[in-house]
Amino acid sequence: MSTKSNENQVVSTQTSENTNILRLPAEKKYEKELEFLHSIDKGKKPTNWYLSPQMLRTFILGSNEHNMKIEKKFYGDQSLVERAIVTLASDRGLLLIGDPGTGKSWLAELLAAGISRNSTLVVQGTAATTEDQIKYSWNIASVIASGQSLETLIPSPIMQAMEKGCIGRFEELTRCTSDVQDSLISILSEKYISIPELSEQIVHAKEGFNVIATANSRDKGVNDLSSALKRRFNFVTIPIVTDTKTEKNIINFRIKDLMEKKGLSTSVPQPLIDILLETFNALRDTNKSKKNENERLESSLSTAEQIGILEDALLQSIFFTEYTQEQALARSIIGGLTRRLPEDLTLMNKFWHSVVKEKSQKSENWKKYFSEGKKTIKTFT
Repeated sequence: MSTKSNENQVVSTQTSENTNILRLPAEKKYEKELEFLHSIDKGKKPTNWYLSPQMLRTFILGSNEHNMKIEKKFYGDQSLVERAIVTLASDRGLLLIGDPGTGKSWLAELLAAGISRNSTLVVQGTAATTEDQIKYSWNIASVIASGQSLETLIPSPIMQAMEKGCIGRFEELTRCTSDVQDSLISILSEKYISIPELSEQIVHAKEGFNVIATANSRDKGVNDLSSALKRRFNFVTIPIVTDTKTEKNIINFRIKDLMEKKGLSTSVPQPLIDILLETFNALRDTNKSKKNENERLESSLSTAEQIGILEDALLQSIFFTEYTQEQALARSIIGGLTRRLPEDLTLMNKFWHSVVKEKSQKSENWKKYFSEGKKTIKTFT
C-alpha cells in the first residue's frame, strides 16, 4: 500500500515537472508516438536502436497510415532523411550542413530521440570549447581529497554516449578550433577514449554509438575541417526551404506549438502569414540581386527567422491590444532584420518604400502594414 502510494507520488511529480519545463526534449514531447511506433515495429533494427530505420523515418516525416496519427516534424526531402538514418547505422558520423534556421539541430534531435530515446547528450561548439568538453574532465575538489579515479572523473556527453551505446550530438562543430575538432578523429575511428591519468584506462564505445554534428554553412571556416576528420563523416546538406507551401506548413506547425506552450490559443490569420512570406521572398530576391555583401541584409532570411518574427508580432498584438496584427508584424520585421546600423536600415527603408509601398495598394491589410513600417523605420533615425 505504502509503495503504491509512493509510486503514484513520483508519477504525479514527474507529470507536474514536465508541464513546467520550458522546452521538452523530443523524446519526452513525442513520448507516446515513440512508444506506439516501437510497439508495432517489425523492421530490422541496428544494435541498440529503439526504432528501426523505417519507423524512424515515419517518426520524423509523419504518417496517417497507422492507428495513431504520427505528426510530421521535419519538412524536408525524404531522401535526405533516409541518407541521414543510413549514415547513423554505419561506422561513419553524420555532419548536417546548412544555413542558419534550416532545421539542422532539430533533425539531429529527432534522430537521436528515435534511435536512443535520449537527445540531450550534446556538446555545444564555440571558439572556447576545449578537448576536455569532448572527452572528460576532473572534479578538482574530489581529486584533491582522494586522487584521480573513475569516481572523480567527469565524462563528457560524448563519452556518456559511448558508454551507453547511443547517439552523441555536437552542435556547431566548425566554430571550434582545428585542434579541438581533431580530438573527434580517434573517437570516430577507434571508438574509444584513452585516459592516460588512470594507467591507460580505456573507455570503449558500445554498439549503437555514433555522432551527429552540425555546421553552419555561413560560418567562415566551415571548410576548415581536416581531411582526416572529413573522411570520418558523411556530409548531408540541408537546403533552405524555397517552396512557399512547405514554408507555410512549417510556420503554422511551429507557431501553433509555441502559442500552446504559452497557454495562448490565438489563431493566425492566413493573410498575415501571406504578408510575412511575400515580404521575406521579396527580401531574398533583393539580397540575391546584390553582388556586394554590404548591399545585402545581414539576416539569413530563414524560415526560423520568420517563425521568431511572427511569434513576436502575435505576442505584441495580444499583450498590447492597441496594435493590429499587421502593425505588430511590421514593427517586428523592421526591428528583427535591422541589425547593422546604418547599412541594414538604409536597405530596409528602400525596400519598404518600393516593394511594400506597391503591395499596399492591393489590400487594407498591406496598407496598415506599410504605414506602421514607415513609422518604425523613423524611430531608428
